[in-house]
Amino acid sequence: MTNDEWAEYVDTSDDWIVARTGIHTRRIAADEESTADLALAAAQAALADGAFEPADIDEIVLATDTPEVFAPDTAAYVQARLGVGHIPCYDLAGSGCAGFVLALDVARSRALADGRRVLVIGVELITRLMNWKDRNTCVLFGDAAGAAVVGSGAGAIEILAATAGTDGAKSDILGLEAGGTRLPITMERVRHGLHKNLVMDGREVFREAVRRMSEASLQVLAKAGVSMDDVALVVPHQANLRILNAVAARLGLSEERVFINVQEYGNTGSASVPVALWEARDQGRIKPGDLVLLTAFGAGFHWAAMLLRF
Repeated sequence: MTNDEWAEYVDTSDDWIVARTGIHTRRIAADEESTADLALAAAQAALADGAFEPADIDEIVLATDTPEVFAPDTAAYVQARLGVGHIPCYDLAGSGCAGFVLALDVARSRALADGRRVLVIGVELITRLMNWKDRNTCVLFGDAAGAAVVGSGAGAIEILAATAGTDGAKSDILGLEAGGTRLPITMERVRHGLHKNLVMDGREVFREAVRRMSEASLQVLAKAGVSMDDVALVVPHQANLRILNAVAARLGLSEERVFINVQEYGNTGSASVPVALWEARDQGRIKPGDLVLLTAFGAGFHWAAMLLRF
């Protein structure tokens, strides 16, 4: 969906959106598609890419803020349709755009503890839950899913280090306001559009996103005992172009060392890091032996970073 198409719904323009976000287009799921549909497609692609069969998977961890239903978790729907048997599966829900990197770290722990091979999925169908009349938020987001398999195997990517943090005191600055026990969805709230009200203090989110993604990046490098000069590519959460440019500037990174595709997909939440990582590899931006840094920030506030060796 282009910016010009968005201008048919809200008072905005291509120039206005690009100047503030760097976004030109985003993907909108079809009416008949659900979160589990997107997650299943990503899972199947990840298995095929690694030459895995469903029977090779021991566990599923799925990160999302836009679940199939309130309960059970979306991972259960994916498990049933993927044909992996009665393996454990669960959602990492509510961690915002940091969800996929956090889920990777959970999967790494499971793999190291007992040799499990874990399917990790990041998926969002956020356009279904946002207020299409709020031009400050609706133009930011797109729908997507990405997945990876964590565990031992030939040609496996090595996870060298990870770090994460949360500042729960700022949990009300960014998030979906209604739908839980504090503000259940009622007819009154639906009439006022609160069931699709994304609360976001843009200035505070910008400051915290830049600070936390930058700090987490340096922390994970210190854990691994390497410097930023050793990193071939940084793959950040694709929030918006202003945030990405600010993170790059703070870390002293040149344009070619930061992978950016937010202009094409918008902010896809938990899916943004795996989608960006997949594209970076397919475009030849990552070569064998490269160190690749993932860094993400989301509602909570949660943040995480991880260093990979390809």
